[in-house]
Amino acid sequence: MARPRAFDTGTALEQATRVFWARGFEQTSLDDLCAATGLNRSSLYAAFGDKRDLYLRSLARYEEGSLERIRRAFDGRSAREGLRAFLGGLIDAIVEGPGRRGCFIGNCAAEMARLDRAAAARVRQSLARIEQAFRDALERDGIADARARARFITAGVQGLRLYGKANPDRQALEDVAATLMHCLD
Repeated sequence: MARPRAFDTGTALEQATRVFWARGFEQTSLDDLCAATGLNRSSLYAAFGDKRDLYLRSLARYEEGSLERIRRAFDGRSAREGLRAFLGGLIDAIVEGPGRRGCFIGNCAAEMARLDRAAAARVRQSLARIEQAFRDALERDGIADARARARFITAGVQGLRLYGKANPDRQALEDVAATLMHCLD
């Protein structure tokens, strides 16, 4: 009879997500993951499969968090107010430090999607769901061309996150955000 797990898989997945987000797939070792989660290799494998499986599950977890941040930013606000709140939160995270890791989805696209079909599919799915969350908010507000604008916002947010990795200057980031806001005019 198998013993019940003595750890919270959600917490372990969150800890692994942080490591992958900060270091990427290639630069993260199993020892790094064991240290972050407090699990030994056999428990890690039993709970999550191999390193790649854990990476893809971490990416899916990150996506869910991103969708929740979008929903919160737009909840009870107009599209313009919601986008301003969302971009402001990103800029704050970048300037304060945690956001300088960039977007985990964008990082995966840069590191793995070109060579790994499952990672490429996961990135496409994540970006499509994020785009749809923006589109839903724009459509609720009756914004014309909501699909094209949501795509532009999704791409712009990726660019803002990438730019912030290299240049976490608040004024520069606010300039980018202000230009993104013009897509709603």
